[in-house]
Amino acid sequence: MILDILFFIIACIVLVQSNNLLVKSLSKLSSILRLTEFSLGFILVAIATSLPEMFVGIMSAIEGTPSLSVGNVIGSNIADLTLVIGIAVLLAKNINIDSTLIKKDMVYMLLITMLPVILLVDHLFWNFFGLFPNMIQGLSRLDGLILLLVFAKYIYNLIKQEQQFSKKVDSVPRKDAFKYLLFALLSLTFLLVTSNFVVKFAQIISIDLNISPLMVGIFLVAVGTSLPELVFTSKAVMTEHQSMAIGDLIGSVIANSTLVLGITAIITPVIINAAVYLTSTLFMVFSAFIFFTFAESDNKITWYEGISLLMLYVLFIVIEFYVKSLSIA
Repeated sequence: MILDILFFIIACIVLVQSNNLLVKSLSKLSSILRLTEFSLGFILVAIATSLPEMFVGIMSAIEGTPSLSVGNVIGSNIADLTLVIGIAVLLAKNINIDSTLIKKDMVYMLLITMLPVILLVDHLFWNFFGLFPNMIQGLSRLDGLILLLVFAKYIYNLIKQEQQFSKKVDSVPRKDAFKYLLFALLSLTFLLVTSNFVVKFAQIISIDLNISPLMVGIFLVAVGTSLPELVFTSKAVMTEHQSMAIGDLIGSVIANSTLVLGITAIITPVIINAAVYLTSTLFMVFSAFIFFTFAESDNKITWYEGISLLMLYVLFIVIEFYVKSLSIA
């Protein structure tokens, strides 16, 4: 079992390093497209840092354990909204949020994180009244399509508002475009290969520890795939690019909740433990609400609020393992 955990950690490290190279390559390529700093954070980097979750989701669906992907998405979102932003705030002392458009997108994020909960509750409602007894308790392919449509609509709205941000990313010579494009393609290849190993070793650890794939995804895989967001956000706030940092976090949460879950559900409908899923998704919504509340108050997230977010993640761990112990009993 120790060897399996070691291989899992190595796979996560390679996954993160591949993703870091991809983010750097896309950041350089974005200057040729003359994107603004905020749009870079939202569109390119946010989706790029969500690629580990996406590839893990695709592989877990193909392997027949889509609940691992759901746990990964929920755990990653909670880690982003508590652990990642908390550490970033401690490093930067505080993070200023003074753009009305950023606040507007935080509202979108809060609403979108509620969507997986609404879809589950809807299924439980119909099953409870016996109207659709064959409806799965989880996410169906129709749910996956709904999530993908929501993501497409959000990206469309984001592209329309892109012109309202004037700060451009630093330019790079056009002659280097091919080099960074090659790096991006190599990074994607490594992401695909290593995500397969992450899923396989996560399945083995799940069996070794007698823990459900959902719980393994929520904690082990989620922390591993959240490292790109942690690295990027920390670097962004330390170099006074706070809009890019917040854009990455919000965009990653939205991409995870819609794009990643949507693709996973379309490949393989997700059937999971309703009690564990509901408590974890409700905590995800609660974390998004706390993050939004802190950001709205005084237009910044303070050092003390960063500590509170870190403690919130600890509380999440305690609650999840308590719920698991009850389900076993």
